[in-house]
Order: sequence, then C-alpha cells, then structure tokens
Amino acid sequence: MTALLRYQAALLLRSQRWIAPLVVYAGFVAVGIRPGDRALDSLGYAAAGLVPQTAWLVRICVGAEPPAARACAAAAAGPVRVHAAALLTALGGALTAGAAGACFALLCGGPGGKSPAATATAAAGAVAVLVCALTGAAVGALCSRPLVRGRGLAVLAGGLGSLLAWVAAFSPARSAVSALVGAARTGGVPLPLGSLAAAVLLAAAAGTAACLLSARRE
Repeated sequence: MTALLRYQAALLLRSQRWIAPLVVYAGFVAVGIRPGDRALDSLGYAAAGLVPQTAWLVRICVGAEPPAARACAAAAAGPVRVHAAALLTALGGALTAGAAGACFALLCGGPGGKSPAATATAAAGAVAVLVCALTGAAVGALCSRPLVRGRGLAVLAGGLGSLLAWVAAFSPARSAVSALVGAARTGGVPLPLGSLAAAVLLAAAAGTAACLLSARRE
C-alpha cells in the first residue's frame, strides 16, 4: 500500500491539478479570517472550507491515471487497493492544507503561549479539521468515479454534496463547526469527538462502497 500511496501522490503532484483547489482554499481562508477574530470561530471557518476542497481533490485523484495505466495498476495490485490509495492520497493532501489553514487561524486570533486554553483550542481545531476532511472525502467518494463518471455531473454532485454537508443537521462537519462557533460565544473549548466518530464511519462506508464498485466496474 505504501508503494501505491507514493505512486498516487506522484501522479497528483506531477499533474499540477492540485493547485486550483489549494489556491481556492487559501483564498477562502485569507478572505474569511482576520487578525483579532475569535480563535474558535476562525478554526471552524478554516475547517469548513475543507469539505469542498477534499471532495475536489478526491475527484482529481481518482481520475488522475490514464485508463491504460489504471488497468495496469489494478492488475498488479487490485482495483480496490488502487482506488483506496487514491482516496487516501486526496485525504492526506486535504489534511495538509487544513493543518496550514488551522495554523493561520491560530496565529491570527488564537491564544498565545502554551497555556491549557491554547492547547485545548488547538486540539479542538485539529479535530474539526479532521472531521471536515473526512466528510469531504465521503462526499468526493460518492460523487466521483466509479459512481459518477461524467465530469459535469460529478462537479455538480460534489458541489451539492458539499453544500449538504455544510447545512444538513446530520452532517458531522456541520456539528463540529457549530460546536466550535457556539463555544466561541458561550465560553469553553469543545472537543467534538462524537462528530469525529461519525465522520470516520461515514468516510469508511463511502470509501468502501466506492472501492468495491470500482472492483466490479474496472
């Protein structure tokens, strides 16, 4: 699996298609986070932006290989493992961007030093980033190949899925971001572990479904 992850990461980096989602996410964070904002508000904002960005990266990664190269990789390692490596590569890229966004949020408005409050705020932000990235990965897995093959339809489905993840009451991403934003106004520092568990289950289910369907269709 390590070799597949390196292969998928090399494909992503060489394609340069990661630049567009990274620039959009960087602009989203730079415009929405200002010096002096509440740290938890800023962390929630930075985490929320990962949902569409991760879905976008997933669509890029699962479609990065030419059909002939994908067939060779599937024959050598199995289509399930190849598709899983693409999903994990996208998730890793999104988490890297999310970590940078969270650091920017903390530098702009977070508490300084190594006080317990600062540590708890950073931990809450890290959990929210992970929840939103996992939710976005689930959206991307369900809205990309092999479930959705047309490019236009995949973009539309990914956009609507990301919007649903932002506003639906059952969404782990919405719950995690709402917990941070609410705590910024009422005091305290939440650790949305329930949302994290739900996001892990959602991403695992969506990823498993996509990988199994990939094995049947490709």
